[in-house]
Amino acid sequence: MRANGLTVLYADKTRLRADLLAMGRKARAAQRALMLLGAQARAEALRASAGAIRAALPQILKANEADVSEARGSGQNDAFIDRLLLTPERVEGIAKSVEDIADLPDPVGAVISEWTRPNGLKISRVRTPLGVIGVIFESRPNVTADAGALCLKAGNAVILRTGSGALRSAIELVKAMQAGLASKAVPDGAIQLVPVADREAVGLMLAGLDGAIDVIVPRGGKSLVARVQAEARVPVFAHLDGNNHVYVHEKADLAMARTVLLNAKLRRTGVCGAAETLLVDRACAATHLAPLVKALLDAGCAVRGDEATLGVDHRVTPASQEDWSTEFLDRIIAVKVVEGLDEAIRHVETYGSHHTDAIITADEAAARRFLTEVDSAIVLHNASTQFADGGEFGFGAEIGIATGRMHARGPVGVEQLTSFKYVVKGEGTVRP
Repeated sequence: MRANGLTVLYADKTRLRADLLAMGRKARAAQRALMLLGAQARAEALRASAGAIRAALPQILKANEADVSEARGSGQNDAFIDRLLLTPERVEGIAKSVEDIADLPDPVGAVISEWTRPNGLKISRVRTPLGVIGVIFESRPNVTADAGALCLKAGNAVILRTGSGALRSAIELVKAMQAGLASKAVPDGAIQLVPVADREAVGLMLAGLDGAIDVIVPRGGKSLVARVQAEARVPVFAHLDGNNHVYVHEKADLAMARTVLLNAKLRRTGVCGAAETLLVDRACAATHLAPLVKALLDAGCAVRGDEATLGVDHRVTPASQEDWSTEFLDRIIAVKVVEGLDEAIRHVETYGSHHTDAIITADEAAARRFLTEVDSAIVLHNASTQFADGGEFGFGAEIGIATGRMHARGPVGVEQLTSFKYVVKGEGTVRP
């Protein structure tokens, strides 16, 4: 089946399976080749990919225009369009991000720790690639390049599968990156994209492609992550939704709280680091609640509030129970007055997604409690939740924000895309 010149479904499911298995074998072979490349060679290949992305700007923008047009025609909201849209400036940002990743310290072969045993054995723990990584993500074209570059920097091959909304854009980005890799003799199997939107492709990847995929990284909403966690037969780096909180403590400076809150909510509403709930301490509600709510409303953000919040501005609408656990990804925020730090922490732990949460306060003891007791991948003191980003952490970029507790947590950058092995050296040493 074809639509607008783009293959979207396989009529023959047997052919789909065969093609994806072939991609898996190709990725495995490419990963073995990557193991033989040194750090400089991988970095040069990534810089060549960045140059190829710049050279392919007309094709990338043309493909993206078709994706955006289709999204608008299907009634997608402004936040979705913002995540999908590419401009010359954004494409340059994608290319620059690939270059930044190329310039990062190479993790492969890095010695994490080393020690010598009483019997003379020298033992080192050394970083190694994970192998072949499957990345399943929704309609964000920049993830295509970020994920491909991060995986390659860490010596991994990657198979990408994006949603139908960004497929044309992703195809052109991968074609450009493969051209850059080829110019440096890197196999194009190092970065591959499933070129169809068929959902059955996701199931095949989750099954591991006959052992070709070593780990799956999902990046998207609850339904995608839930399916991945339920069906995957390989390890998963879970990237859950960003139901993030800003808690304004009783010792918060109002001007700081206003600045941080507006940035956390409205800098970009469609990113996973956007704040979705504002909690205001009752001890400062008389002075802080109305100004903060008014600032949000005046900036064009809808406010859904509890009973106390409803009383400060006629534009506030009632919050439902569901609103406390919703990732809006839009110009909407839920607001609640809480009875101090204990209730704020309980609310975050009850309704949050363990992604990113912030406290605004001048009280260092209160901040320490919040940072210690809130069990989220990222916790912040007097800073915007929009810093939940691998680039802002100095990682160059990230595949996603892992909210699980195993192996990787927080921004998944090049170090998190490695495992390790033990290298043991002796001198004819035997065990008695």
